Amino acid sequence: MAGPAECRAEPGQFAPVVDRSKCEGKSDCVEVCPYNVFEVRRIDDADFARLGVLAKLKSLAHGRKTAYTPGAAACQACGKCVAACPEKAIKLARVG
Repeated sequence: MAGPAECRAEPGQFAPVVDRSKCEGKSDCVEVCPYNVFEVRRIDDADFARLGVLAKLKSLAHGRKTAYTPGAAACQACGKCVAACPEKAIKLARVG
């Protein structure tokens, strides 16, 4: 796995995108991210409302926890979050 010195991009070129229908809020992304991009908290009501029925049930079963990316501008595309997510709910996307 790449370390901070091996990250592939300057901050702001890429950002992690969380698939809320897959995320179970287990915090693996929070633990591995060297740039403090993630936080796990209760899913916003608007995001919860957009989920399908099965995803809503899954969210409820996991305490309505999900990952958010308040520090996305600091992401340097090291990919640690993608590799660490047990649900494969995170992808890196080019910004802009």
